[in-house]
Amino acid sequence: MKKWYEELFENYAIKYDKESFTQGTIGECDFLEKEIEYNKEVKILDIGCGTGRHSIELAKRGYNVVGVDLSESMLQRAKEKAAKKKLQILFEKQDARKLTYLNQFDLVIILCEGGFSLMESDEMNFQILQNAANALKPKGKLIFTALNALFPLFHSVKEFLNGEAKEGNAIYDNHSFDLMIFRDSNIISFEDDFGNKKELQCNERYYVPSEITWQLKTLNFQTIEIFGAKLGAFSRTDKLSTEDYEMLVIAEKYYQQ
Repeated sequence: MKKWYEELFENYAIKYDKESFTQGTIGECDFLEKEIEYNKEVKILDIGCGTGRHSIELAKRGYNVVGVDLSESMLQRAKEKAAKKKLQILFEKQDARKLTYLNQFDLVIILCEGGFSLMESDEMNFQILQNAANALKPKGKLIFTALNALFPLFHSVKEFLNGEAKEGNAIYDNHSFDLMIFRDSNIISFEDDFGNKKELQCNERYYVPSEITWQLKTLNFQTIEIFGAKLGAFSRTDKLSTEDYEMLVIAEKYYQQ
């Protein structure tokens, strides 16, 4: 039986690209470029690349990118978009919990809940971070976004998500945030690319900064910094607060001589 996140991203690629939360690609890639000091020698792994929006934009700017995702239809859309722009990007169907890359990349990105936080257990989410860490070269950088558990303590997640949505976007309902495990259970209603109406029971894990820091320290990251994540406007000056739905995490791998 398919998990909700597998069903959600099945035949949802075109509609996904129209979602309000996917519209910040240019600004987000501007930030990533700055973080790697515009070094075109940097090799990038995009985990949970979806329709390839970050991979494609970075490749367009001259970077070597590999994109992995669990969804065939999302990857197909990514390949079509890359081919149209005549870009050479390796897109592969892979499970982020089972990646086998070792010391191959200078930068790993997991943006817009690219697998991390969608998994059904904390152990599975941790596996994704572990595989990202393994994929990095010494002194490599991991940049990812995570759902901020401070946000639902002060705001309605339903109001926030539906308030951001445009016509034709997915609608979220029946939210239930569990304070014991920082998980939000909700029902998402949407229409896929073929016009089929679907309703799925979803469950996502929100994190507090101290949890993220502890997990990354366990994985031998030396420098760990956490900021607020504003759509299309990632910035090191954006101090994380209860107003941020997502947090932006920047971690540098420990260099062992």
